[in-house]
Parts: sequence; C-alpha cells; structure tokens
Amino acid sequence: MPSEQIGELKKWAAEHAREGAEGASLPLGRAIELIGKNFGVQTHEVAILGLTPDERSLRFLSPDGLRIVGQIPLTSTNALAARTAREKRSELINHFSVVPHASVFEGVPISETERGDPIQKIMSAPIAVGHKVVGVLQVSRKGKGAADAGADFTYPQLRELKTIADALAPCVLICIKERAPIA
Repeated sequence: MPSEQIGELKKWAAEHAREGAEGASLPLGRAIELIGKNFGVQTHEVAILGLTPDERSLRFLSPDGLRIVGQIPLTSTNALAARTAREKRSELINHFSVVPHASVFEGVPISETERGDPIQKIMSAPIAVGHKVVGVLQVSRKGKGAADAGADFTYPQLRELKTIADALAPCVLICIKERAPIA
C-alpha cells in the first residue's frame, strides 16, 4: 500500500478505535474501500471476519451480504479463514479454485441482481491483539477462471495485508464487542 494510503488507513483505524471505545458505532466501509483500492479489487472481494463471543467460530463483519449467512467453525479443515486464525499465519493462494475449500459463501449473491464469480486468488492474514487472534482479513480476486481474475498476489502484498490487519485489530475488537449478539 502506498505510504499515503497506509497512513490514511492507520489514521482512520486509530480515530475509529477511539470513537468505538467511547461507545460510537464503528463503520468498516472506509477501511474496506482503502483496502480494495490498494489491491485493485472490488469492495465485495475484501472480507473481515471476527471471532464469535464463544471463540469457537468466525463470522463476517464485512461484506454486509455475508454478515447474516453463517459462521465458520475454527475446527473447519476446509476453511482458509479458520486455518489462518488457528495457525496465526498469513497465507497466499493463487490457485484457490482447485484447493478444497468451503464454497458456500461464494454462492451468496453480491447484489440483488448480480451473482458473484468464484474466488480464484486469495490472501488471508490473522488480525491479532497481542498474541490473541480476534479475526481474519482476506482479499480475493474473483473470476470465471484464473486469467479472468487478474494478476497473481505477491508476497510483498501479503506483508502489506498483515500490516493492514495489525492496524485494524483494535477496530475489529470493538466490532466483535458491539455485534456480540448473533442473529
């Protein structure tokens, strides 16, 4: 992420973490826009997941269309997000469509009139406060095939994603507390 955008994201996160600590609701839209712009992806290709209050699952905090769909158990062997949280390790997969994974969330329409394409490429980073993982940040590239999805992700981009995840950690912690009751 160009230093200007990282700076803007860090400033946004610090400001909103402070506001959230004071009881204000925390919108993630601006962070999603900045992350999407940085990696050249659509906002629906950026996902933020937070740990559930019982710490057994992850649930989507963003995109909004996935917030009500369900949860991903941390014990799941086919979910990249669960593995990222369990192993506390970032990962990049540029051939995701051939990797066994839970594709239920890919089937959720991105709008009332538009179905989404499958994820072809993905980066996943743990969001941690201290040594405790509180969520996962994922950026994907979708398309009908790998060539349609655009450029491969790179390891420098994966390091940027981890930097972003670290900056978002206080905000995600607030979102988890604010949205504690699961519908």
